[in-house]
Amino acid sequence: MPLLKSFYTVLLVVFLLTLSETASAKLSTYVHKYKDVSVSTQQLKQLAQYSHLIQYFSSFSYFQPHHKVSPNFIKALILAESGCNRYAVSPKDALGLGQILYSTGKQAAREIYNTGRNFRFIDKQKLRDLRKEDLFNPAINILLTCYLISKYNYRFDGKLELVVSAWNAGENVDSLKIGKPAPYSETYNLIGKINGYYLFLLRLANRS
Repeated sequence: MPLLKSFYTVLLVVFLLTLSETASAKLSTYVHKYKDVSVSTQQLKQLAQYSHLIQYFSSFSYFQPHHKVSPNFIKALILAESGCNRYAVSPKDALGLGQILYSTGKQAAREIYNTGRNFRFIDKQKLRDLRKEDLFNPAINILLTCYLISKYNYRFDGKLELVVSAWNAGENVDSLKIGKPAPYSETYNLIGKINGYYLFLLRLANRS
């Protein structure tokens, strides 16, 4: 059941991940670590600046008809990766809201450009000739984030730990070939953090 197939299937799979007996002890530790994480009012206000872009770019089926990424998953990823700082730069030179490496972003932008699709908020030529500084543009960064998560969701059958592993460590890590998350503490930590933020946002949406 694909992780991001719909709001409801995602909610189910995330809880299954939290409770799964087959999850490794290390993964379970990191999931438990962030299970009660919360998002501050200030963070929610910062995130709200980009809600219209997240809703728009998550509304497309990039790889399978009727399969779309969850806006709340994208929000959780942005919270975990950059804390909503559009100008964030990591020690590994990942950039912007979703913390995308330029090489990864450039390839994804060209793939999107080659589909011939037109998007609001973005000059199509920027996708053809993506520059490093373009990753600080919220619209471009969020489009690339939605596209890449959709790609990994399709490739790894929607399993949260594998989707986030591909995002964090690269889609060709050997462990992913045998259905296991990348064996790095940074990756496990990000899986737990995104899962925790995602559950928080889903609970918030349900209360609303």
